[in-house]
Amino acid sequence: MKIDDALRGVTSVMLDTAPAIYHLEKHPLFGPVMDRFFQIRAAQQITLVTSPVTLAECLMVPVREGRKDLEAAYQALITAGQGTIFWPVGAEEGMAAARLRAKYGLKLADAIQTAVALQAKSQVLLTNDKDLKKVTEVRVWLVSELEL
Repeated sequence: MKIDDALRGVTSVMLDTAPAIYHLEKHPLFGPVMDRFFQIRAAQQITLVTSPVTLAECLMVPVREGRKDLEAAYQALITAGQGTIFWPVGAEEGMAAARLRAKYGLKLADAIQTAVALQAKSQVLLTNDKDLKKVTEVRVWLVSELEL
């Protein structure tokens, strides 16, 4: 699916971990798709929803490697980017995640990410995790399915 067409009319996207990594670390295959996503997002003023799970997962390698520059870049993108909502995880998200885990057998982090997408009323959950494709409560797009 062409990314320009896919994002037409979309106003809110939940950003999972892998797409953030592809964007900031310039992944050779998926980096260009994510760069285009961020261009369209800015032009269309699409709200980006992120969570503490996205932050924690993205920061693990930079913290381990002592990459303060990359830590700062992730923190800025995920918690303070223009048009970004850093969604806290609380009791409602925990209960929703439990229901999603029970229904779909999701891993805890995936269930929390999906619960945040639902609580934030995101139209799309952008990921590259094929396990999330079984979720029907929110549109799930894989970066690998998007084309320039």
